[in-house]
Amino acid sequence: MAKTEKPGKPGKTSKKTGAKANMRSAARLAAVQALYQMEIGGQKLDDVMAQFAPRQDGGELDGEQYLPADVDFLHQIVKGVVKNQLVIDPAINNALTDDWPVTRIDATLRAMLRAATFELLFRRDIPPRVVMSEYVDVANAFYDGEVPAMLNAVLDKITHDLPAKSGPAKSRPAKSGPARPE
Repeated sequence: MAKTEKPGKPGKTSKKTGAKANMRSAARLAAVQALYQMEIGGQKLDDVMAQFAPRQDGGELDGEQYLPADVDFLHQIVKGVVKNQLVIDPAINNALTDDWPVTRIDATLRAMLRAATFELLFRRDIPPRVVMSEYVDVANAFYDGEVPAMLNAVLDKITHDLPAKSGPAKSRPAKSGPARPE
């Protein structure tokens, strides 16, 4: 899997803004990998964060080429997911069909859903369309077929359930139906 496929949009942003966006994209990918390692490998938060610290400079790591990552943003995502998982998982469950709770989802996809949902609920300064697009790009790096579309559908449902931009979700509205890929 190529880790450096996230070019900036020429003509749309300055070089500085494009570089920051690329660093955030790299941080999102690293956050998904860190959350996966924590769940599957049983690693502690501090150990995983120390392991991902070299991503700040980019370059080669474990034989893979990585863009420089915004390590502060990476930490915010991973620590935010861990701290708020009791809010995040029910929000994801509300967007899934009843026969597919978050615990039944593949661990990599679950890490993506949790990271994206953290951003949607607790980083209200980031437009939901940006969050959705970024995590669909991450999903495309790991999966072919319907999985990226399913991720998009779940995140779209979560986005539609968000309260007005006054802060993070405190309580979830009644479930209006399952999200399904188109």
